[in-house]
Amino acid sequence: MQHEAGKDLAVLEREVRSLIVAPACQTYLPIDEHTEILVNPSGQFVEGGPRVDTGLTGRKLMVDTYGGLGSHGGGAFSGKDPSKVDRSAAYMARLIAHMIVDAGLAAECEVGISYAIGKADPVAFEVDTLGTGEYSDRILTAAARDVFVLRPAGIIDVLNLRTPRYRDLAVYGRVGRDWPRWEQTWRFERDLRKAWSPMSSPGFCGGLFRPLPFVLLCVGFLLVVV
Repeated sequence: MQHEAGKDLAVLEREVRSLIVAPACQTYLPIDEHTEILVNPSGQFVEGGPRVDTGLTGRKLMVDTYGGLGSHGGGAFSGKDPSKVDRSAAYMARLIAHMIVDAGLAAECEVGISYAIGKADPVAFEVDTLGTGEYSDRILTAAARDVFVLRPAGIIDVLNLRTPRYRDLAVYGRVGRDWPRWEQTWRFERDLRKAWSPMSSPGFCGGLFRPLPFVLLCVGFLLVVV
């Protein structure tokens, strides 16, 4: 939230919480002292608007991925370095969703990840199998959260985004090709096997979910949107 240069950030957070968020949410989503509300987590935001936030970007995410089929946030792949989650987290979300479908855990899958500027860990993460999942979305979300790296620096390392073939990605989209790491679900088989093992035990979630068949355990490691 943009503010005057001399504004105390603690005061700004209290004002946003009490004067904006609480009244807006009170009827449908009451907040209390345990509700985390992030107001400018990266610090001051004095200058904004067209004077400081204009420039050239690439094709929007929708153009380079699924068209209108899936949900999308803003941003673009082209023109962004991998520290920007527009690029890195969207690739990771693709990997996670692709892995869940490849593993036979769902016929369709969307992975949503939300980040706040200044915070490395995502503020929200969700797996949505659109009603096609073999197991609950809650179970799949928990397993994915345990296995897949979701911090930007970790995503960069896992997907080798410091030395990508960006020229090869300039045309024909970013998904459905065999060589990018976010398409290579087989790389993460061992990690998914380790992560799922405790979740498939009878004690997990009250034993409401049966263990995965062995054949499904052999496929996967665990982004949107972005």
